[in-house]
Amino acid sequence: MSDMNSLPLCGIVSEQQNAHDVFNGVDKNYASLHRSRSTTGYNAHSHVSDNSRNLAVLFDVTKPQVPNDVQNVRSAPFRPQSNDQQHRGNPHYPVPDGERYSRKVFVGGLPPDIDEDEIVLSFRRFGPLAVDWPHKQEMKSRFPPKGYAFLLYQEESSVHRMIEACIEEDEKLYFYVSSPTVKGKPVQIRPWKLSDADLVLDASMTLDPRKTVFIGGVPRPLKAIELAMMMDKLYGGVCYAGIDTDPELKYPKGAGRVSFSNLHSYIAAISTRFVQLQLGEIDKRVEVKPYVIDDQMCDECGGEQCGGKFASFFCANVACLQYYCETCWATIHCYPGREFHKPLVKEGGDRPKTRSRWC
Repeated sequence: MSDMNSLPLCGIVSEQQNAHDVFNGVDKNYASLHRSRSTTGYNAHSHVSDNSRNLAVLFDVTKPQVPNDVQNVRSAPFRPQSNDQQHRGNPHYPVPDGERYSRKVFVGGLPPDIDEDEIVLSFRRFGPLAVDWPHKQEMKSRFPPKGYAFLLYQEESSVHRMIEACIEEDEKLYFYVSSPTVKGKPVQIRPWKLSDADLVLDASMTLDPRKTVFIGGVPRPLKAIELAMMMDKLYGGVCYAGIDTDPELKYPKGAGRVSFSNLHSYIAAISTRFVQLQLGEIDKRVEVKPYVIDDQMCDECGGEQCGGKFASFFCANVACLQYYCETCWATIHCYPGREFHKPLVKEGGDRPKTRSRWC
């Protein structure tokens, strides 16, 4: 299952437009277009302020405080998936008992002349590992080009041993490495804690995938709680945040999900499209899109017009917010005002992976 970073988002409202202009008439249209949908068990409480907000800029949050009712969870029951597809196509998996960290560890600030073998030599004392960095296979180079790399350990216990050997300064971990020209250089070690991938604010609430957004380009150091608090500060009504992780190494993939408790917050988020995430040293522009559900039937015909096949398209325009088969898409979008809507499609099939060389 590929991510949706390359998919088009239709029906985008201007960033300068007041969100409340978007809301006018939406609830009425939404109810009339979706009478056939099942209830989701929400007690929706809108957190959208009466005052207009700048939807394109997030506030700078240096160290967000954890609310008393916030629960970090490591199991899958609260994922924003359809009821019959709780785990299928899900980037997250339950964390096995005893595991605390991803076996993939970021190391930054490496000496410019250190090569792959020297990196392995520096960190092999903690256990068998492979070394990787972006586009390594295409570059065919033995040197990390941007001064950082990823350590892929064979055992999770190796990460624990490495953390114990690090020194801590300003809440950051460092380890000394050497290269042919640099001796004893401190490099940053950034392990990923598995419990930071999920945040459920209310475990009694049923998450609605139709009020869930996909966020592409999420900085990999960002935790679920930090994503949740920034999105809640901007839109309100956040009830779940998740960081998409690799199923094998359980390391962030650079994307996330946020579920809202009410329609207003959801529409405000998808109408903005781009937001600036600012957190400490992080300053990244990310894209917000509707989360497209797997194996969803057409909302218009329930599969009658397409032989019982799943819907091919989702229309993210606030006038629709529905799943359509090809026949119903053509029928509905021939009406005036809807002919320029563009469909969102979730493509299947994961990209092939190359095997790591353990040293």
